[in-house]
Amino acid sequence: QVQLVESGGGLVQAGGSLRLSCLASGSTFSINTMGWYRQAPGKQRELVADITRDGSINYADSVKGRFTISRDNAKNMVYLQMNSLKPEDTAVYYCNAKSRPLVTLWRDYWGQGTQVTVSS
Repeated sequence: QVQLVESGGGLVQAGGSLRLSCLASGSTFSINTMGWYRQAPGKQRELVADITRDGSINYADSVKGRFTISRDNAKNMVYLQMNSLKPEDTAVYYCNAKSRPLVTLWRDYWGQGTQVTVSS
């Protein structure tokens, strides 16, 4: 019902920047929250940042002051601007959308992931 496609990952040196983009399609009218998660090898998936339709934002403590999440509701896109990247930011980054097609029904949707590698 909702499809998510990420782009913008790549290889950068420590201190560099990347901008991730996620395009949502399908039943986008039902999406409330969009966000970014990441998973490094051997580690649990963790929330990086998320943003509600009305603009409320959460950041992981590890990225506060360095990453900025934003969304364009009209274009059904969410972005993650990543500055001052560190090797520990290396992970596969996944776009997430939380949809509410019914008051009693919430659904999570995930993109395919995009690799971010930060070299020291």
